[in-house]
Amino acid sequence: MQPFLSETTWIILAGAVATYITRIAGHLVLSRFEDIPPRVSAALDAVPAAVLATLVVPAAVSNGLAGIVTLVVAGFAALRLGIVPVLLIGAVLIIALRSAGLG
Repeated sequence: MQPFLSETTWIILAGAVATYITRIAGHLVLSRFEDIPPRVSAALDAVPAAVLATLVVPAAVSNGLAGIVTLVVAGFAALRLGIVPVLLIGAVLIIALRSAGLG
């Protein structure tokens, strides 16, 4: 018989608690400032792009030429199109390139 809370469940709960604590801590730290300094504001504005790059680039590089080509094409498409067309273009392109033997 399996235990009530498995190891995986504990890991998920610990991740949820850690996420909640970091979000609350960030709010508490920033709420102490009446005005956020420009350098801090600029650093906070750069966080989403840094996180996206951290998640996307290693996956693209580890998928070989197909991943790199798809990343570049989707990046250029994102400059002109919305999120749904970019996702569709990326999905279709990675499937086509892998089917052609490039991934």
